[in-house]
Amino acid sequence: MDFSMIFFILVGALSVAAAVGVVTSRVPVHSALFLLTHFATLAILYVTLNAQFLAAAQVIIYAGGIVILILFVIMLIGSAPIERRAGYRSWVPYAGLALGLVLIAGLAMAVLQMPVTAIAPDANLGGAPRVVGIFLYSQNILLIELAAVLLLVALLGALLLARRPREEKTMSG
Repeated sequence: MDFSMIFFILVGALSVAAAVGVVTSRVPVHSALFLLTHFATLAILYVTLNAQFLAAAQVIIYAGGIVILILFVIMLIGSAPIERRAGYRSWVPYAGLALGLVLIAGLAMAVLQMPVTAIAPDANLGGAPRVVGIFLYSQNILLIELAAVLLLVALLGALLLARRPREEKTMSG
């Protein structure tokens, strides 16, 4: 193994560890910082794959914008450790596990259907915006639409989580 492969594996392992830290951390600020680390390691992986535009977009948009926005929201709402709520339904972890298994099955199917032939070197062009845009919006428009729906659902979920419960009005008589 040469140095570039060892570097790629180490940065990939750090990226996976940071992603696990996002999910397992009970302190929201720590989760946001793990997310920042994950986005930075993804940008490094993009550079190693000769996709400089994607690396720059990853740092500017996600690490620079989204994580800062998440930190602002955490600071506005509060950053107490996440505890189990009294009304926590027992079926929620099982639903999450089932959806995770569906996601893993879908990813496995996509990987198994990938062509084995090498990609033409001019197809990437360093992640040039024009090439990426044409590829995304011509061949993968359904995936773009699904990502938009996913972001909408995530926004609604964040609104529901951030909403404070209404205080019950007591009638004094």
